Amino acid sequence: MRVLITGGAGFLGSHLCDRFLAEGHSVIAMDNLITGNTDNIAHLAGNPNFKFIRHDVTEYIYIEGELDAILHFASPASPIDYLELPIQTMKVGALGTHKALGLAKAKGARFLLASTSEAYGDPLVHPQTEDYWGNVNPIGPRGVYDEAKRFAEALTMAYHRYHGVDTRIVRIFNTYGPRMRLRDGRVVPNFISQALIGKPLTVYGDGSQTRSFCYVSDLVEGIYRLLHSDEHEPTNIGNPTEMTILQFAQAVVNITGSTSEIALVQPEDERIKDDPKVRRPDIGKARRILGWEPKLSLEEGLQKTIPDFARRLGLK
Repeated sequence: MRVLITGGAGFLGSHLCDRFLAEGHSVIAMDNLITGNTDNIAHLAGNPNFKFIRHDVTEYIYIEGELDAILHFASPASPIDYLELPIQTMKVGALGTHKALGLAKAKGARFLLASTSEAYGDPLVHPQTEDYWGNVNPIGPRGVYDEAKRFAEALTMAYHRYHGVDTRIVRIFNTYGPRMRLRDGRVVPNFISQALIGKPLTVYGDGSQTRSFCYVSDLVEGIYRLLHSDEHEPTNIGNPTEMTILQFAQAVVNITGSTSEIALVQPEDERIKDDPKVRRPDIGKARRILGWEPKLSLEEGLQKTIPDFARRLGLK
Protein backbone atom coordinates (compact mmCIF):
# COMPACT_ATOMS: atom_id res chain seq x y z
CA MET A 1 0.00 0.00 0.00
CA ARG A 2 0.93 3.64 -0.48
CA VAL A 3 -0.37 5.55 2.53
CA LEU A 4 -0.70 9.23 3.45
CA ILE A 5 -0.72 10.06 7.16
CA THR A 6 -1.69 13.65 7.97
CA GLY A 7 -0.26 14.80 11.28
CA GLY A 8 2.50 12.30 10.56
CA ALA A 9 5.10 14.15 12.67
CA GLY A 10 2.88 14.08 15.74
CA PHE A 11 2.84 11.59 18.61
CA LEU A 12 0.32 9.14 17.17
CA GLY A 13 1.09 9.92 13.54
CA SER A 14 4.78 9.07 13.90
CA HIS A 15 4.01 5.72 15.53
CA LEU A 16 1.61 4.95 12.69
CA CYS A 17 4.39 5.76 10.20
CA ASP A 18 6.59 3.23 11.98
CA ARG A 19 3.90 0.54 11.89
CA PHE A 20 3.03 0.92 8.22
CA LEU A 21 6.69 0.96 7.21
CA ALA A 22 7.30 -2.15 9.33
CA GLU A 23 4.49 -3.87 7.42
CA GLY A 24 6.24 -3.10 4.12
CA HIS A 25 4.07 -0.19 2.99
CA SER A 26 5.15 3.14 1.49
CA VAL A 27 4.37 6.11 3.74
CA ILE A 28 3.96 9.84 3.10
CA ALA A 29 3.80 11.89 6.32
CA MET A 30 2.25 15.35 6.04
CA ASP A 31 2.40 17.94 8.83
CA ASN A 32 2.58 21.72 9.20
CA LEU A 33 4.49 21.23 12.51
CA ILE A 34 2.15 23.49 14.49
CA THR A 35 2.16 20.82 17.22
CA GLY A 36 4.12 18.05 15.46
CA ASN A 37 7.90 17.77 15.50
CA THR A 38 10.32 16.35 12.93
CA ASP A 39 12.29 14.82 15.83
CA ASN A 40 9.49 12.22 15.96
CA ILE A 41 10.30 11.02 12.45
CA ALA A 42 14.04 11.81 12.28
CA HIS A 43 14.86 8.10 12.56
CA LEU A 44 13.02 7.53 9.27
CA ALA A 45 15.27 9.86 7.26
CA GLY A 46 16.86 7.97 4.40
CA ASN A 47 14.20 5.25 4.36
CA PRO A 48 13.33 4.88 0.64
CA ASN A 49 9.72 4.03 1.51
CA PHE A 50 9.20 7.19 3.57
CA LYS A 51 8.60 10.78 2.51
CA PHE A 52 7.81 13.89 4.58
CA ILE A 53 5.87 16.85 3.21
CA ARG A 54 5.47 20.03 5.24
CA HIS A 55 2.00 21.28 4.42
CA ASP A 56 -1.14 22.69 6.06
CA VAL A 57 -3.95 20.28 5.27
CA THR A 58 -6.54 23.05 5.45
CA GLU A 59 -5.11 24.09 2.07
CA TYR A 60 -5.45 22.08 -1.13
CA ILE A 61 -3.54 18.79 -0.86
CA TYR A 62 -1.60 17.57 -3.88
CA ILE A 63 -0.03 14.13 -3.93
CA GLU A 64 1.46 12.80 -7.13
CA GLY A 65 0.67 9.21 -8.06
CA GLU A 66 -1.62 6.61 -6.57
CA LEU A 67 -2.75 6.44 -2.95
CA ASP A 68 -4.32 3.40 -1.32
CA ALA A 69 -5.18 4.90 2.07
CA ILE A 70 -5.33 8.21 3.90
CA LEU A 71 -5.20 8.37 7.70
CA HIS A 72 -6.29 11.83 8.83
CA PHE A 73 -4.55 12.50 12.16
CA ALA A 74 -3.76 16.20 11.75
CA SER A 75 -5.09 18.18 14.71
CA PRO A 76 -3.99 19.85 17.92
CA ALA A 77 -4.94 17.37 20.63
CA SER A 78 -4.55 18.78 24.13
CA PRO A 79 -6.55 21.29 26.19
CA ILE A 80 -3.61 23.72 26.16
CA ASP A 81 -3.75 23.62 22.35
CA TYR A 82 -7.49 24.30 22.29
CA LEU A 83 -6.96 27.44 24.38
CA GLU A 84 -3.99 28.68 22.33
CA LEU A 85 -5.08 27.50 18.87
CA PRO A 86 -8.88 27.49 18.84
CA ILE A 87 -9.35 28.65 15.24
CA GLN A 88 -6.66 26.31 13.90
CA THR A 89 -8.27 23.43 15.78
CA MET A 90 -11.64 24.14 14.18
CA LYS A 91 -10.11 24.62 10.72
CA VAL A 92 -8.19 21.35 10.66
CA GLY A 93 -11.26 19.43 11.83
CA ALA A 94 -13.49 21.04 9.22
CA LEU A 95 -11.44 22.29 6.26
CA GLY A 96 -8.63 19.78 6.77
CA THR A 97 -11.05 16.86 6.86
CA HIS A 98 -12.79 18.22 3.75
CA LYS A 99 -9.50 18.46 1.85
CA ALA A 100 -8.37 14.99 2.97
CA LEU A 101 -11.71 13.42 2.03
CA GLY A 102 -11.59 15.17 -1.35
CA LEU A 103 -8.17 13.63 -1.96
CA ALA A 104 -9.47 10.19 -0.94
CA LYS A 105 -12.35 10.56 -3.38
CA ALA A 106 -10.05 11.65 -6.21
CA LYS A 107 -7.56 8.82 -5.59
CA GLY A 108 -10.09 6.11 -4.79
CA ALA A 109 -8.28 5.69 -1.48
CA ARG A 110 -9.59 4.25 1.76
CA PHE A 111 -9.99 7.00 4.39
CA LEU A 112 -9.60 6.68 8.16
CA LEU A 113 -10.56 9.58 10.42
CA ALA A 114 -8.92 9.98 13.81
CA SER A 115 -11.83 11.02 16.00
CA THR A 116 -11.84 11.12 19.77
CA SER A 117 -13.53 10.11 22.99
CA GLU A 118 -14.16 13.85 23.37
CA ALA A 119 -17.00 13.33 20.89
CA TYR A 120 -18.88 12.02 23.96
CA GLY A 121 -18.20 15.24 25.91
CA ASP A 122 -18.82 14.99 29.66
CA PRO A 123 -20.72 11.73 29.32
CA LEU A 124 -24.01 10.84 30.96
CA VAL A 125 -23.59 7.21 29.83
CA HIS A 126 -20.81 5.10 31.34
CA PRO A 127 -18.87 3.34 29.91
CA GLN A 128 -19.19 5.02 26.54
CA THR A 129 -20.56 2.96 23.64
CA GLU A 130 -20.44 4.02 20.00
CA ASP A 131 -24.20 4.53 19.84
CA TYR A 132 -24.11 7.22 22.58
CA TRP A 133 -24.54 10.69 21.03
CA GLY A 134 -22.67 12.55 23.75
CA ASN A 135 -23.05 15.52 26.09
CA VAL A 136 -21.00 18.38 24.61
CA ASN A 137 -20.98 22.10 25.39
CA PRO A 138 -20.60 23.59 21.89
CA ILE A 139 -19.61 27.06 23.12
CA GLY A 140 -17.23 26.08 25.93
CA PRO A 141 -13.43 26.27 25.57
CA ARG A 142 -13.23 22.54 24.77
CA GLY A 143 -16.01 22.85 22.20
CA VAL A 144 -13.58 23.88 19.46
CA TYR A 145 -12.04 20.39 19.58
CA ASP A 146 -15.14 18.39 20.44
CA GLU A 147 -17.29 19.95 17.75
CA ALA A 148 -14.51 19.92 15.15
CA LYS A 149 -14.24 16.16 15.58
CA ARG A 150 -18.00 15.67 15.61
CA PHE A 151 -18.26 17.69 12.38
CA ALA A 152 -15.41 15.64 10.92
CA GLU A 153 -17.31 12.44 11.71
CA ALA A 154 -20.46 13.79 10.06
CA LEU A 155 -18.53 14.91 6.97
CA THR A 156 -16.78 11.53 6.74
CA MET A 157 -20.12 9.70 6.80
CA ALA A 158 -21.52 12.14 4.21
CA TYR A 159 -18.65 11.35 1.84
CA HIS A 160 -19.21 7.65 2.47
CA ARG A 161 -22.96 7.79 1.81
CA TYR A 162 -23.03 10.36 -1.00
CA HIS A 163 -19.73 9.79 -2.81
CA GLY A 164 -19.14 6.14 -1.88
CA VAL A 165 -15.75 6.85 -0.27
CA ASP A 166 -14.52 3.81 1.68
CA THR A 167 -14.28 5.35 5.17
CA ARG A 168 -13.38 4.36 8.73
CA ILE A 169 -13.77 6.33 11.98
CA VAL A 170 -11.76 5.57 15.13
CA ARG A 171 -12.72 7.19 18.44
CA ILE A 172 -9.44 7.32 20.34
CA PHE A 173 -9.37 7.29 24.13
CA ASN A 174 -6.47 8.49 26.31
CA THR A 175 -3.23 7.16 24.84
CA TYR A 176 0.35 7.51 26.06
CA GLY A 177 3.86 6.46 25.16
CA PRO A 178 7.22 7.72 23.89
CA ARG A 179 7.26 10.95 21.80
CA MET A 180 4.42 12.68 23.64
CA ARG A 181 5.21 16.38 23.88
CA LEU A 182 6.87 17.06 27.23
CA ARG A 183 4.73 20.09 28.04
CA ASP A 184 1.50 19.64 26.15
CA GLY A 185 -0.58 19.98 29.31
CA ARG A 186 -2.05 16.48 29.36
CA VAL A 187 -1.90 14.38 32.46
CA VAL A 188 0.64 11.74 31.34
CA PRO A 189 3.48 14.09 30.29
CA ASN A 190 2.68 16.42 33.20
CA PHE A 191 2.92 13.71 35.84
CA ILE A 192 5.94 11.88 34.39
CA SER A 193 7.93 15.09 33.93
CA GLN A 194 7.05 16.35 37.42
CA ALA A 195 7.92 13.01 39.02
CA LEU A 196 11.26 12.74 37.23
CA ILE A 197 12.43 16.21 38.26
CA GLY A 198 11.07 15.93 41.78
CA LYS A 199 8.30 18.52 41.57
CA PRO A 200 4.82 18.00 43.05
CA LEU A 201 2.39 16.22 40.72
CA THR A 202 -0.34 18.79 40.07
CA VAL A 203 -3.81 17.24 40.05
CA TYR A 204 -6.53 19.59 38.80
CA GLY A 205 -9.66 19.66 40.95
CA ASP A 206 -10.07 16.93 43.56
CA GLY A 207 -8.59 14.14 41.44
CA SER A 208 -11.75 12.03 41.47
CA GLN A 209 -12.25 12.33 37.71
CA THR A 210 -11.47 9.08 35.93
CA ARG A 211 -9.53 8.17 32.81
CA SER A 212 -8.47 4.99 30.98
CA PHE A 213 -4.93 4.86 29.59
CA CYS A 214 -3.94 2.86 26.50
CA TYR A 215 -0.32 2.30 25.49
CA VAL A 216 0.44 3.58 22.00
CA SER A 217 1.40 0.24 20.43
CA ASP A 218 -1.94 -1.24 21.48
CA LEU A 219 -3.77 1.72 19.97
CA VAL A 220 -1.81 1.49 16.70
CA GLU A 221 -2.65 -2.20 16.45
CA GLY A 222 -6.35 -1.41 16.80
CA ILE A 223 -6.18 1.35 14.18
CA TYR A 224 -4.29 -0.91 11.77
CA ARG A 225 -6.93 -3.61 12.14
CA LEU A 226 -9.76 -1.11 11.72
CA LEU A 227 -8.30 0.25 8.47
CA HIS A 228 -8.24 -3.30 7.08
CA SER A 229 -11.77 -4.10 8.29
CA ASP A 230 -15.09 -3.43 6.57
CA GLU A 231 -16.51 -1.26 9.38
CA HIS A 232 -17.61 2.23 8.34
CA GLU A 233 -19.21 3.57 11.53
CA PRO A 234 -17.28 4.81 14.59
CA THR A 235 -15.29 2.30 16.64
CA ASN A 236 -13.86 2.91 20.11
CA ILE A 237 -10.19 2.05 20.58
CA GLY A 238 -8.84 2.44 24.10
CA ASN A 239 -8.12 0.64 27.34
CA PRO A 240 -11.22 -0.11 29.45
CA THR A 241 -9.24 -0.23 32.72
CA GLU A 242 -10.46 2.87 34.56
CA MET A 243 -8.79 4.75 37.42
CA THR A 244 -9.02 8.12 39.11
CA ILE A 245 -6.46 10.79 38.31
CA LEU A 246 -5.26 10.54 41.92
CA GLN A 247 -4.67 6.80 41.48
CA PHE A 248 -2.81 7.45 38.25
CA ALA A 249 -0.61 10.07 39.93
CA GLN A 250 0.29 7.58 42.65
CA ALA A 251 1.12 4.94 40.05
CA VAL A 252 3.53 7.34 38.31
CA VAL A 253 5.21 8.20 41.62
CA ASN A 254 5.61 4.50 42.45
CA ILE A 255 6.99 3.43 39.07
CA THR A 256 9.43 6.34 38.76
CA GLY A 257 10.54 5.91 42.38
CA SER A 258 10.01 9.64 42.82
CA THR A 259 9.85 11.46 46.12
CA SER A 260 7.37 13.96 44.66
CA GLU A 261 4.22 14.80 46.53
CA ILE A 262 0.76 15.00 44.96
CA ALA A 263 -0.80 18.47 45.06
CA LEU A 264 -4.44 19.34 44.35
CA VAL A 265 -4.64 22.63 42.45
CA GLN A 266 -7.24 24.82 40.80
CA PRO A 267 -5.85 26.19 37.51
CA GLU A 268 -6.50 29.84 36.84
CA ASP A 269 -7.37 29.28 33.17
CA GLU A 270 -10.33 27.38 31.69
CA ARG A 271 -8.36 24.18 31.29
CA ILE A 272 -10.76 22.04 33.31
CA LYS A 273 -14.02 23.71 32.32
CA ASP A 274 -16.29 20.94 30.98
CA ASP A 275 -13.57 18.43 31.88
CA PRO A 276 -15.18 14.98 31.67
CA LYS A 277 -15.81 13.47 35.10
CA VAL A 278 -15.59 9.91 33.79
CA ARG A 279 -14.01 8.33 30.74
CA ARG A 280 -13.95 4.63 29.88
CA PRO A 281 -14.49 3.00 26.51
CA ASP A 282 -16.80 0.12 25.90
CA ILE A 283 -14.63 -1.91 23.49
CA GLY A 284 -17.13 -4.68 22.84
CA LYS A 285 -17.39 -3.65 19.18
CA ALA A 286 -13.59 -3.66 18.68
CA ARG A 287 -13.38 -7.10 20.31
CA ARG A 288 -16.18 -8.41 18.12
CA ILE A 289 -15.26 -7.03 14.69
CA LEU A 290 -11.48 -6.59 15.00
CA GLY A 291 -10.53 -9.29 17.50
CA TRP A 292 -8.71 -6.49 19.31
CA GLU A 293 -8.11 -5.60 22.93
CA PRO A 294 -5.17 -3.91 24.66
CA LYS A 295 -2.34 -6.15 25.83
CA LEU A 296 -0.04 -3.98 27.94
CA SER A 297 -0.74 -3.15 31.57
CA LEU A 298 -0.31 0.41 32.82
CA GLU A 299 2.88 -0.57 34.65
CA GLU A 300 4.38 -2.13 31.51
CA GLY A 301 3.42 0.87 29.40
CA LEU A 302 4.84 3.40 31.85
CA GLN A 303 8.10 1.45 32.07
CA LYS A 304 8.41 1.80 28.28
CA THR A 305 7.48 5.50 28.37
CA ILE A 306 9.46 6.91 31.30
CA PRO A 307 12.98 6.38 29.84
CA ASP A 308 12.01 8.41 26.75
CA PHE A 309 10.89 11.31 28.96
CA ALA A 310 14.03 11.06 31.10
CA ARG A 311 16.25 11.22 28.01
CA ARG A 312 14.47 14.27 26.57
CA LEU A 313 14.54 16.01 29.94
CA GLY A 314 18.32 15.53 29.97
CA LEU A 315 18.27 13.20 32.96
CA LYS A 316 19.76 10.14 31.22
